[in-house]
This record gives sequence, C-alpha cells and structure tokens, in this order.
Amino acid sequence: MDQSNEQTEPNDLDAALAGPSEGPASQGSLPRETNANPADEEDPAASYPPEVEILEIDGRRMVLVGTAHISQASVELVRRVIEAERPDAVCVELDPQRYRALAEAQQWEHLDLRQIIRNRQLSTLAVNLLLASYQRRLGEQFGVTPGRELLEATQTAKALDIPVVLCDRDVRVTLRRAARATPFHRKIMLVSWLLMSLMDRGDSTEISEEQLEALKQRDALNDLLGELGEAMPTLKNALIDERDAYLATKIRRSSGKNLVAVVGAGHLQGMVSRLRAGEEADLSELDRVPPASRWWKVIGWGIPALIVAGLCWLGWTQGREVATENLVFWVVVNGVPAALGTAIALGHPLTVLAALVAAPLTSLSPLIGAGYVAAFVQAWLRPPKVKELEGVVAEAGKLSSWWRNRLLRIILVFVLSTVGSALGTYLGAGKIISSLL
Repeated sequence: MDQSNEQTEPNDLDAALAGPSEGPASQGSLPRETNANPADEEDPAASYPPEVEILEIDGRRMVLVGTAHISQASVELVRRVIEAERPDAVCVELDPQRYRALAEAQQWEHLDLRQIIRNRQLSTLAVNLLLASYQRRLGEQFGVTPGRELLEATQTAKALDIPVVLCDRDVRVTLRRAARATPFHRKIMLVSWLLMSLMDRGDSTEISEEQLEALKQRDALNDLLGELGEAMPTLKNALIDERDAYLATKIRRSSGKNLVAVVGAGHLQGMVSRLRAGEEADLSELDRVPPASRWWKVIGWGIPALIVAGLCWLGWTQGREVATENLVFWVVVNGVPAALGTAIALGHPLTVLAALVAAPLTSLSPLIGAGYVAAFVQAWLRPPKVKELEGVVAEAGKLSSWWRNRLLRIILVFVLSTVGSALGTYLGAGKIISSLL
C-alpha cells in the first residue's frame, strides 16, 4: 500500500496520539456490498449527500468526503463513495503513525513508560489520554470507534486493489507547532476545558444524532470553527488552517485523474477553496517545528542564576546567618509542597521522599523538573500492569481511576508534584528578593 509519507518507526506515544482503537475488527465494521442500483452506477454523484464535494480541476476529478469521526453514517458513506467511484487512489486524513495505531491492535503492554519520562513526554501523554477518553465517550454513544471511517477508507481501497495515500501531517509535528504558537494562559484554558468536559457526566455532554449531522453540515461547522478561531486563533491555525493547506497540497500531488479523499468535515471547505484556487503549500515549512522562544530560555536559566546569586549576595552583605535562613526556607518551601502533592496523588512513600529532596534542586535547573523525578521513581516502584495499560483510555474519564490505575497515578504524581514545586519556587524567590530589598 502506497502510504506516500516517509515511513518512520512509531514511538511509544503513537497509540495514545491516535486515540482509542480496536484494530481492523473493531465495532462499526460492516460487510462490504457493491452498489446494486443501476442509476447510481451510471451517475453515483446523484445520490451523494451535501458533505460530499466534487471538483473538476485541470481534467482531474476529485471527490472529497467530509466526515464526522464518530458517525456510523460516515463509515457507510465512505465505503459507498469509494465503491461507486472506483478511483485511481484514495487519500485519507491520516499520517503513518496514526494509521498504524488505527490498523493494528494497540500494544499497550509494550509501552516504555520510563523512556517517555526520560524524554519529558509525560505531559503530552496526559493530554492525549484526556482527548482519547473524551472521544471514546462520544464514540460509545453511537457505537462506532472514533476514526473508524478513515480506517474503513483504507480497508475498502485495499479490498478493491486501490492505492492509498496518507495525506496528513505527522500528528506530533502538529501538536508541537500548536504548543509553540499557543500562549501559556491559552494552554491552561484548553486543559481546563478538557478536564471539565471529561469529568462532566451530565446530560449536557450527550449529543443527539441530529446534532451530530448538523455538525457535519458546512455552515454549522464553519460557525463552530469561527468561534474556536476567535478564542484560540493560534491553536486553530495549527490544527485546522495549516492542515487544510497540507492536505490539499498532498491530494493535488497524488497520482491519478480520479481521486477520492476522506477528511474530517472541519477541513472540507478550507481544502475546497485551496484546491479550486490552485494553491500549493510549502510542505517543508509546515513540517518544521519552530524552536522555543529565546525569552523562555533566558527565563529558564536566568531565574535559577538570580536565586543562586541572591543567596551569595546575602551571605556577602548581610552575613552567613541571613543567607542560611533564606537557603533553608528555599529548601523547605520547595520540598514540602512537592512532597505534599505527591502524597495527595497516593505516591509511594519513597516517591514522596524523592519529591521532597528533588524539588529544591530541580527548581534551580530548567533541564528537569521535580515532577519528572517523582514520576520516574513512582514508575520504577509501582509499574503499571498490562491490564491497567489496556484499559487506561476508558478509565481516564473516571476521576477515581486516577488514583486507582497505576499509569494514571503516575501522571497524577507528575502533575501534583510539579504544581507543588512551582508554588514553592514562587514563594522561595519572593522570600530571597524580600531579603535583598
């Protein structure tokens, strides 16, 4: 199968980035049947719903299918369009990593959690677990796995011996570009919204089939994306606008005169306008992850340097006792909140001790945080069991499970010890500055 993008080995986050999956035999798969309606065979487009766009550009026919990722109707529509069109190629909104995670059963038992912690990817794993759990809740309501229609597109194409082109940008690049471009306070807003949406079990989170179909309609969805753009323009740019350009360019460069492209409904109008205008994006630029701001590097190294210099200056100008008093305060005010956060997360006693000792030291280095030290110790002392890894997406939506499931508890240890250490750094720095003044 031609997957177009460069084939790279997936890392330990691939399954989490793709969201919940049950492999090729997951719920929602239906037997393939050819279209037996003669009228439809003569003019298949006559029966297509509004979410199917047909473009005739430079002698090429492009059929774009806009889907809802949790709709059984979308699964059936994708199969029907591909079987009716019999295109030269099927383009799908997937990158190689997401495709593997959807097509293959997730091997959670092979997750190298310690390596994820060493690579400082634990926060990324936590956010994607929240997203995957939220998607799972929606998918359970309609009896279809999120992203099932994309997998159906690849399976139908394979059954008909049609090449598949994976047209989406690497999901890790998308997330990193979004993170780089989104201000810190906006990130806090987004995570807060995810947490509230995840933990809210009321009727307000239920979506009817009618509401789902309304979201698939172009006008309603454009209104929704417009609101997202007003609230978080940088996030929308990385998640929607850039990928519109990326997908449209990859589809335009795909071989064949007759193409079918399966994409989320949110990308449909942006892609159609770019394809009609003949626009091509610079893919190498869209694949580039911008470096972190120089100001963050200056702040990351500058604050610890000022703290150490302040303690030395206090010892020089006000005596050893004053410097020692501030140093002890720094150690206590950093270590105790970090240890307390770890204890609230029900971390192992040795993990609590590790947080207590590490926080005063890691607060003086931007290379590693107290949360990662505590999480590593917790993972070493209480590694997750295979059963807990396999059920982590389902349990992430239950607040009590964050203390019961060992993987979720490790993440909780990381978050609460990090918050405690950050609070201690703020109070400790305030005390030293106050003494200097």
